[in-house]
Amino acid sequence: MLRPRIIPCLLIHQGGLVKTQGFKDPKYVGDPINAVKIFNEKESDELIVLDIDATVLGREPDFGLIAKLAAECRMPLCYGGGVKTADQAARIVDMGVEKVAVSAAAIANPALLSEMAAAVGRQSVVVVVDVRKRSGLFSKEYEVCTNNGKTVHKTDPVALAKQLQDAGAGEIVINSIDRDGFMQGYDLDLASQFRAVLKVPLTIMGGAGSLEHVGHLVSSLGVVGAAAGSLFVFKGKYRAVLINYPTPAQKYQLCRDALEI
Repeated sequence: MLRPRIIPCLLIHQGGLVKTQGFKDPKYVGDPINAVKIFNEKESDELIVLDIDATVLGREPDFGLIAKLAAECRMPLCYGGGVKTADQAARIVDMGVEKVAVSAAAIANPALLSEMAAAVGRQSVVVVVDVRKRSGLFSKEYEVCTNNGKTVHKTDPVALAKQLQDAGAGEIVINSIDRDGFMQGYDLDLASQFRAVLKVPLTIMGGAGSLEHVGHLVSSLGVVGAAAGSLFVFKGKYRAVLINYPTPAQKYQLCRDALEI
């Protein structure tokens, strides 16, 4: 039976593991390889690793780091950052990475997704769509951003996600910039808009601060990927750095309650 996936997301900045709020003020929280070792021990469902420097600085993926991550990781691994070609994606998958994530490159050239799918298989092609509310106190409309929120695209996020799905994406990750790092819960209204039109696997990211928030997402959307950063690297109201992840029993109970099995 298909079940929800609970996915830690690690951000790499200047070689270290960081956490942001609203895509700003990266706080160093540790060594990425050490974090992977801990998530191995905790039997994480999957792991997403995003190099937030590569695309902004115009450099290619850090293949040395990717090789170390893939060698250490004992769970399905998704890597993103600086990927612009199908050849780069194939090289990453050859290292043992299950999924390759793209964002700006795919939005600029959706045909890249079909090229990647031909090279590594559609199931390994992931697109991250970073979304935030348009400026204005009462705005209910959203916009798509790339390059760590610095570039704004005048396109409807839901229509774009469907276009990327049709172009060859095997999974779509929706990341709420407004909720990033604030641990106040997922944007369920936004997530539901994408769930209504997408057929490929969907992962929602941005805002989780408790397992209850994950449960609310699963109750609202059903079988979905629930990704989070702060939830799995901070502990307590003072945000002490502590790598954590639910036990198998906690995951079972959460999915059982959320899906009313």
